[in-house]
Order: sequence, then structure tokens, then C-alpha cells
Amino acid sequence: MRVLGLSGSLRSGSYNTSLLRAAGRLLPPPADLEIYTDLAAVPPYSEDLDLERAHPAVEQLRRAIASADALLIATPEYNSSIPGHLKNAVDWVSRPFPDNVLRRKPVAVIGASTGLFGAVWAQAELRKVLTTLGAAVLDAEVAVPAAHAAFADDGRLRDPRLATALQRTVDELAASQASRAA
Repeated sequence: MRVLGLSGSLRSGSYNTSLLRAAGRLLPPPADLEIYTDLAAVPPYSEDLDLERAHPAVEQLRRAIASADALLIATPEYNSSIPGHLKNAVDWVSRPFPDNVLRRKPVAVIGASTGLFGAVWAQAELRKVLTTLGAAVLDAEVAVPAAHAAFADDGRLRDPRLATALQRTVDELAASQASRAA
């Protein structure tokens, strides 16, 4: 099973990318996580550019999602919502509707922020958008607050409750893909 990880943070040293890495360590074998690294190359969405052959960065993202068995998205929260570049990428891959690459794709949304709420509003917004697009979104939430202090030196989550929640989420994501394939 191949899980594609998307980090909603483009920053080097991103807490959300760290959260994806922590999740990748917890995936049950033979599942593995590939973190997508070219989200910054996706141009702003424009219907004028949404042609049969879209921008190469858009095509690359669509192919990566289409070839994955499941998707794991880690999002920060910007101004109480989804970061603009992440929403932009979702807008691109939502096309063509209804036969987009997200359709029936198992997806889990997790998030980390330096604030006290762990990006819960951004996660809720993103789950709503993905559900609208036809993705098979897990009803799970992993909200990592105070992300600047949340990770141990080895990259694992320090808080055992958060580590358990992350383990349950990746297990559920793997199980949802397995039941989809059966």
C-alpha cells in the first residue's frame, strides 16, 4: 500500500511535514509513505489554465494522487482556515469533476500548529472540502498543539495520547484502503 503525504506547510522544518514523517513510521507493513515535495510549484488555479493538458506541476500532482492507494494530509492553520496554497492544490486536483483523482480515494487529515488548538478549524474545513469532492474522508482528527515542543529528537510525538491518536488514524487509513481494494 502506498500512502501519499501532502504537507500544507511549505516551510523547511515544517511541523506538519514532521507530523507526516511521524505518521509514516506508524504505518502497518507493507504500507509506506511518500511525502510529496513539489506543492510549491503548483500555480494559482485559473479556469483559463484548466485545459486538457494542465500545467506540468498540476499534472505531476494529479498523477501522484491517482497512483497512491490513500492520501494523508497534514495541515497547519492560517487565519483559522486552510493555507491558501493547499486549498489551491485541492482546487486543481478537484478537476475534472466528478471524475477527479480524489474520487473515492481514502484520505485522512491531521494537523499541527504552534497555537493551542492544533489546526482543528483548518482540518475541519479541509475534511469538508474533500468530502464535497467525493473523497472517502476518515472521520478522525489528530490535532497537535504547541507543535514547536511536540516532537522528540527522534521525530516521534512526545505526548502518548497524540501518538496513540496518530497510530489509530494511520491504522484506520490503511484498513480503509484494504477494504476498498477487497
